[in-house]
Amino acid sequence: MALPLPRTIRAVDTAQLLNLEQEATAFGFSQRLPVDWLREHLAAEATHYLFPALVHGLRHRPEVSPQWRCRLLLTVGTGEQILSLLDVLPDTFDKIPETLDAASKTDIARRIEQAMSQRDWVERMVSEGARKEMPRN
Repeated sequence: MALPLPRTIRAVDTAQLLNLEQEATAFGFSQRLPVDWLREHLAAEATHYLFPALVHGLRHRPEVSPQWRCRLLLTVGTGEQILSLLDVLPDTFDKIPETLDAASKTDIARRIEQAMSQRDWVERMVSEGARKEMPRN
């Protein structure tokens, strides 16, 4: 029997997020970011948010199925919030304490909808870095 997808948002600090990303890497989940990239770009003291979006089943890998594909709102070192995805096991998600009130969840859901994707943020940062390095006449 498939577990129902929770309609909630969970908050994690940077250390917890790195652990979740390491677990996703260890299990070979398809939606995750490289831990080294996260260490370099996340705001160290930030709070990040996981919002389960869909149940992801893998018939060929029943030992790690289902997974919950979460929309992930990250806070990077620039202070901006960007959007990524992270596959999380239901048991792992359930162990994250419920700490947010309804108003906070509504606000975070709105920010998730408006956030720039991690890919677009990286492209913008590379583009801005290239402009800074261009000689000026």
